Parts: sequence; structure tokens; C-alpha cells
Amino acid sequence: MKAKRLWGSVVLTGALVMATQLCICGLAGAENRLSLQGSTTVLPIAQAAAEEYMDLADMGLLPEIDITVRGGGSGVGITALLDGTIDIADASRPMKPEEIEKAKTRGIEPFATVIAKDGIAVIVHPSNPVTKLSMKQLKAIYTGRISKWGELGGKSNQPIVIVSRDTSSGTFETFKKLALKGAKVRNDALMLASNQEVATTVAKTPGAIGYVGLGYLSGKVKALEIDGVKPSQKTVVSGEYKLSRPLFMYTNGKPKGLAKKFIDFVLSLAGQRIVEDLGFVPLR
Repeated sequence: MKAKRLWGSVVLTGALVMATQLCICGLAGAENRLSLQGSTTVLPIAQAAAEEYMDLADMGLLPEIDITVRGGGSGVGITALLDGTIDIADASRPMKPEEIEKAKTRGIEPFATVIAKDGIAVIVHPSNPVTKLSMKQLKAIYTGRISKWGELGGKSNQPIVIVSRDTSSGTFETFKKLALKGAKVRNDALMLASNQEVATTVAKTPGAIGYVGLGYLSGKVKALEIDGVKPSQKTVVSGEYKLSRPLFMYTNGKPKGLAKKFIDFVLSLAGQRIVEDLGFVPLR
């Protein structure tokens, strides 16, 4: 996704941690500047909301804020929040007990605001004849007990290429908990840094299987039914689709100041319209 501006604007990157540290160090709490980092699932929501917020601010309809938005994964964002280098951590999973404990030792009180809902869509190449899997089969694939598509009604000798998120990803943590029940992913899995990388890899690899947030679905990949339910806004809201989760923005304490202004915008009708337009599930 392309940012409209460079500074006083949205700046995007996948996982350039060194650049992130150089650019945002000292920004947290700076006057008129707001910095966000974390989940690549939440990234398009944060980026689009930041652009719209600043456009409205340019017209005098909202208070001016210089907003920087970066990805890197939920774990990276939460670590940055605990280090005091950002104002808001975007996360596609709840904070872990050890992260909360670490926050306490640093005098930080993490506060979670749910800004949207999401389904983790299991995707394959469009040419793959397989259209559905059970949760049991999905776990067997990712743990290595099923390694050929022929075992699932696909091409007989075609090996399954496992595409996963890396361990700093909230999507990985949620998928591991909901789909794998804590089991370890196959050793030869491709562990990628973002939803977009997973979607792009699956789109180019006929034997691949991967998983992404709803906002990353396109005609270049095919989403599978899981236990007879297809991932969609409707099935996430109804609770029928089991690979569902909330999306968060974490702050140090209850949102205040610039962080509150921005999060309030994300939760507004305009912000939730952005959530829906991007393919995620709005709260209202």
C-alpha cells in the first residue's frame, strides 16, 4: 500500500526494525505526533484511518496530528510499547501474561481497545481442486501428518507447501491456538513476516496453503471452507467461523490525548466504515 505523504504522514514498512527504531525513537508522547506499530493484519486499518484522519485535519474538521504507522508484527508492536518508543501497539492477539508482567516491571499499564473483528482465512492457489477442510485435517497438514494434496481430494502426488506467519505474529499465535491446539508447525514450513507475503506466496505456488486476515483475500487466492463454513464478515459476526478473533490497539493506560483522539476516530462510524471497506468486520 502506498502512503500519501512521507512525514507528518503515514509511513509503512513490513519489518524494518532498525529503521523503525531510528525513526520513531522519542516520538511516543511527543507534541502533536502519534506513532503506531505492530500487527500486519491491523496495518491496513491503521494506515487508512490515519490517512483519512489527516485529510479531515487538513480541512480543519479534526485536530492536527502527525501520524506514523508501521508493521512488523504484533510482538514487535507490543515490545515497542513496553519500551516506550510508540504510542499505540496494533495487535491481532491479546497480550501474553509474560508481556503484561514485563509491562508492570516498567511501570506500564497496557490497556486494550478492540477496534474490529477478523477471521483467519485458510487460502490455497486458485487451481487447487480442494475447496474445504475440517479443523482436524487443517491441523494434520500444518503438523506434517498429511503432506500430499491427494490425501484430501487434490492432485495425487502434489506435495503440500506449508506457508505460515513467523513467531512474532499475532496471527500465528491465534492460528496456533485455534487451529493447531498449541501443536508445533511442521519444520519445513515457510515462516513469513506479513499477511501480504503469505498471500503473494500462495498466489504464486500451486501446492501451497497459508492463512491470512480477511482483508487480505483477493481473486488471486482461494479461501477454503473450514468445518463447512466459509470465512466472511457474516460468519465471523455469527460465530459460525471458528478461526475468528478481535483486533486490538494497545496503549499505556486508558487512551488519552492524541491516542484517544485517533482511537475514537477508528471507533467512529467513519472509522468502522474503513474497517468494513477493507474486508474486516466492524464493531457496529
